[in-house]
Amino acid sequence: MLATPDTTSPEAQHGGSGSPLITFDKVVKRFGDHVVLRDLDFNVGPGERCTLIGPSGSGKTTILRLLMTLEKVDGGHIWVDGEPLSHMPKGDRLIPADEKHQRRVRTKIGMVFQQFNLFPNMTVLGNITEAPIRVLGKSRDEAEQDARELLERVGLEAKVDAHPTQLSGGQQQRVAIARACAMEPKVLLLDEVTSALDPELVAGVLNVLREIAETTDITMLIVTHEMHFARDVSHRVLMFDGGQIIEDSPPEEIFENPAHERTKRFLKAVLEQG
Repeated sequence: MLATPDTTSPEAQHGGSGSPLITFDKVVKRFGDHVVLRDLDFNVGPGERCTLIGPSGSGKTTILRLLMTLEKVDGGHIWVDGEPLSHMPKGDRLIPADEKHQRRVRTKIGMVFQQFNLFPNMTVLGNITEAPIRVLGKSRDEAEQDARELLERVGLEAKVDAHPTQLSGGQQQRVAIARACAMEPKVLLLDEVTSALDPELVAGVLNVLREIAETTDITMLIVTHEMHFARDVSHRVLMFDGGQIIEDSPPEEIFENPAHERTKRFLKAVLEQG
């Protein structure tokens, strides 16, 4: 179900074996007079799992929303799997992308939100199969077989005919994870996926994500305040402050010996809350 990232691409600069799967190139994002991201540069490699940490308002969720094209860049470019996402080629230059171009590139990306966003009038099976049938063009039989396998993977095979209102918050979020994976994305974005859950339901959702991280090579970009989870699953942890990356290190380094004073203060505050 979760495709191995294909790193081949005709664009020599942004594609090709060993090249980044995601590139932010001098990206600027403003809301009114407030600059949320300032000339942001960073790459995420194929199969890499990166966690974005930092105080509220530092730009972490905005990065995920830009990748989902829920927001538009105000400057710079975003590339996904060798193709521009925020822009599209026209002759020898790049112009702002239209919806058709963005929609096509965006099929490589799946996202799980804080709120589960399931369709209340559909069964669990319907929620998972709707997009693969409509967007990927899968047959209903293939989509349902894949959905059942994913539900088994997230421990909800018995809930196939249930409606979202019959599920706990943790179960709904596991369905949302299965739904995102059903689109066979190369990149999975996770935006504070446990923040809306009761504490006793958090572990079940995080265990599902750990299993996906351990058994697939899907690229993950994670925004979370669950620092133990971030430490367990991440290859890199990026500390954001004021719309810029102030630290980018392996998890054991950033959690045991952060280089930046702002990172030390942030981690101390978050770990004391936990």
